[in-house]
Amino acid sequence: MKVANALVAGILAELREVVKPGVTTADLDALAESRVRAAQAEPAFKGYHGYPATICASVNEEVVHGIPSRRELVEGDILAIDLGVVLDGYYGDAAVTLPVGRVSEQAAALLRVTEESLHKAIAKVRVGARISDLGAAVQAHVEAHGFSVVREFVGHGIGQKLHEEPQIPNYGPAGRGPRLAEGMVLAIEPMVNLGKAPVRVLSDGWTAVTKDGQLSAHFEHTVAVTADGPLVMTAPGGAVVAGPDGYWPSLQPARM
Repeated sequence: MKVANALVAGILAELREVVKPGVTTADLDALAESRVRAAQAEPAFKGYHGYPATICASVNEEVVHGIPSRRELVEGDILAIDLGVVLDGYYGDAAVTLPVGRVSEQAAALLRVTEESLHKAIAKVRVGARISDLGAAVQAHVEAHGFSVVREFVGHGIGQKLHEEPQIPNYGPAGRGPRLAEGMVLAIEPMVNLGKAPVRVLSDGWTAVTKDGQLSAHFEHTVAVTADGPLVMTAPGGAVVAGPDGYWPSLQPARM
C-alpha cells in the first residue's frame, strides 16, 4: 500500500504544478492516466461503476466526482483533484483542492480550513480511538470558521478494495463507532462548503454540486493506524508518521 499511495502522491504533486489558467481538466486527466500506466498500475476510478475518467476534477461549486472535460480553467477557480490507483492488488487514494492563479480571500480561507480539518482528523488516528473522533474533529474546526460539512459523502477504509469498511463521516459526536486497531488503513476526506451543507447530483449521474451554488473544497489522505501514530501514506515524498497535531516535519504546524 505504501507503493500505491506514494504513486498517488507523486502524480498529484505533478498535477499541482500543471494547474493554471487555460489548462483543461481533460488535459490533467490524460497526464494522470499516462503516469499511472507508466508505473504499471491501473486507474482505480476509471470504469468503477461506469465512471469514465482517471481523476475526478471538481471545479468551484462542484463538490466531488466532477468528470474531466475540455472546459478551460480560469483565474480565480478552485479545482479539486481526486486520484486513485491500484497496484499489485492494493489501492491508493488522495485528493487536493488547488487555487487556479489568484483566488478570492474567501476561497483561500475555504481551502486552508478544509486542509486544516484533515490534519485535525489525522491527529485523532491512534490505536483505541473511535471512528467518530475523526469526524467530530473535522466538524468542530470547519464550523468554528463559519463553513459547513458535506453529509452525503464520507471517507472510508481502503486496502484490497477501493471502498472498505468502516465509513468515516466528517461530522457527528466523538466517542462512537468502531475502535481503531493497528493495521487499519483509512481514506480520510473532508468535503467542506463555503455556504450551506446540502448538495445535489447533476444529470450526468456523477457530479455533485452545492445546492446554493457556493464553493466547495475537498482534501484526502490515506492513513494507516500504527502503534507509533498515524502513518500518512500519501504524504509527498513518501509515507511518514504524523505528530500529535496531525502534521509531519516537512509541513508547518503554524498554519493551524
